[in-house]
Amino acid sequence: MLLGAAQRVGDVFRRLTPERQRLSRQRDDILRAQIEVANIAAPTGAEGARARWVAHRMRALGLATRHDSAGNVVGRAGVRDDRAAPVVVCAHLDTVFPTDTVLGTRHDGTRVIGPGICDNARGLAVMLAIAAAVRRFGAARARAVEFVATTGEEGAGDLRGAKQYFTDTPAPFAVIALDGAGDERIVNTALGSRRFRISYRGPGGHSWAAFGAANAVHAAGRATAALATFRRPNAASSSLTVGRIGGGLSVNSIPADAWLEVDARSTSDATLARLEQAIREIAASAAAEENERRASGTPPLAVHVERIGLRAGGVTAEDSALVLAAVEATRLVGRQPTLATASTDANAALGTGAPAIAIGGGGRGGDAHSTQEWFDDTDSTAGVDRALTIVAAMATLARDA
Repeated sequence: MLLGAAQRVGDVFRRLTPERQRLSRQRDDILRAQIEVANIAAPTGAEGARARWVAHRMRALGLATRHDSAGNVVGRAGVRDDRAAPVVVCAHLDTVFPTDTVLGTRHDGTRVIGPGICDNARGLAVMLAIAAAVRRFGAARARAVEFVATTGEEGAGDLRGAKQYFTDTPAPFAVIALDGAGDERIVNTALGSRRFRISYRGPGGHSWAAFGAANAVHAAGRATAALATFRRPNAASSSLTVGRIGGGLSVNSIPADAWLEVDARSTSDATLARLEQAIREIAASAAAEENERRASGTPPLAVHVERIGLRAGGVTAEDSALVLAAVEATRLVGRQPTLATASTDANAALGTGAPAIAIGGGGRGGDAHSTQEWFDDTDSTAGVDRALTIVAAMATLARDA
């Protein structure tokens, strides 16, 4: 089975030689597109301008292009018989940077530096380059390929665009998410997460005159301390983080309101369920302890736990056609494949049962989610060749499925 998969991918790789040579000649064009899209603001929830840029590019490539209800841009490279489930390539539009972030890139030797230059301007630029190659490679394909620029991948976006797309779309044959740089790592295990906002509300009052009233910040502090020292189940494959905390009116007031936001992660949905239970119990216990300490006759604190994020976990098996294709394509471009765990748009696909992986778009990058984010285009062609080979291999494999 392994040998057969390797031979099939090798055959596709060789047939793609003219396209790979063309992409190598277009390396500077891909980088220019990457810089151009990085300079279009796209904070989570406000990706419209960047979406329009991508849609224009997709139409210029001859893709049948549409926007869906989540703001995703979907471009389809069809085939004569479109009844088979498509291969899906996705790259997220949004960045972590707020609207007022000063955008722009600068060169420092072989590096291009600027907010979002790697995450995910690289993924978007490479997706468009592959789309052009796939259109030219059309006669050899047995399945359509859909290219999806997704909204809401970062942070509080909670994979909004990918979730909507994979909910609305019949199960795809395979999903490849392009995210950032790199040409060796293959994310086949989706890191699941559940995120919560814990809110406390009490009567408040003057720090002297009303002293003894239940204090919302004290309760939030107790909850934070308890979460920080909680013994996690399956500690090696889980995490629990208080990421934000706030509340209070002034230094001389008993705060009526306080809140904290908690991020729980694991590769196991069962572990995530246990972490959620613990978070809810700790939140309630912190409120109960503060209420026990309040002055007699004063109103109690109320506590509310809201789940604000849910990313499904999952695994695409190492012996699946998709992972085998990705491993062999990585070797064919002269890199050593490494299977990995991460949280990407591929989570949403795995949540619906579709086989999915996430890979980089070639080159090297670093300092992600900072204004000093950088991308190095040296030898980036290998990553583009790899991505194209995986997509084409899955689109032609359908003939034998």
